[in-house]
Amino acid sequence: MILSRPSPNFDDRKGEPIDMLVLHYTDMLTAEAAIAHMCKQESKVSAHYVVAEDGEITQLVDEEKRAWHAGESHWRGHANINSRSVGIEIANLGHTNGYKAFPEIQMQSVITLCHEILARHAIPPRNVVGHSDVAFLRKMDPGELFDWPRLARAAIGVFPFGAKPMMGSEQARGDNGKKVIRLQTALSNWGYGLKLDGVYGPKTESCVIAFQRHFRPGNLDGVWDDECAGLLAALHGLV
Repeated sequence: MILSRPSPNFDDRKGEPIDMLVLHYTDMLTAEAAIAHMCKQESKVSAHYVVAEDGEITQLVDEEKRAWHAGESHWRGHANINSRSVGIEIANLGHTNGYKAFPEIQMQSVITLCHEILARHAIPPRNVVGHSDVAFLRKMDPGELFDWPRLARAAIGVFPFGAKPMMGSEQARGDNGKKVIRLQTALSNWGYGLKLDGVYGPKTESCVIAFQRHFRPGNLDGVWDDECAGLLAALHGLV
């Protein structure tokens, strides 16, 4: 059963297709605190759903309406992510309050809810993303402890299982030139809102860390290495 706690914080999608699913963590002490915050008109934030740590699901905004969860964000050439996405907030203390793993019962509810949403909307696997993917300069959620491979195995999103390293790919902050342009182009082609300036500066490094959070969570060093290159190549080969 899905509970209902209507939030006043929504507006119309204005004809945009629903083709994205964005997963967040609440970064608050309890699910109830997050729900209460998103139900206050003055907060000007909301999500379609909140999944509590005990697996309880609460709907705040109807899927046909535009919830206010992504903020300034970009994915695959689109900037108004709120207008084309369904947003799920997953209760977790977040990096601010003592980030921890997501409980099993919560993950089960997330998977069930995602399946229901995907059954209702034509959302391609590569458009199932984290907040950190669409807003890598600002956000870290749902973070490196979120089990993206498990979702992919459940036919939610995509993950490059069995990817092989691509030798000679290492780049890091301070590099520049055509090799950086090729990396920026590959990341942009996957979906990230990264400008192609040929400079491996703070923005490119932040984008690489966002990629690592999603696909190589064991090492968030911001260095583009052979493993990362193999993972991205494998992703491009899956779609």
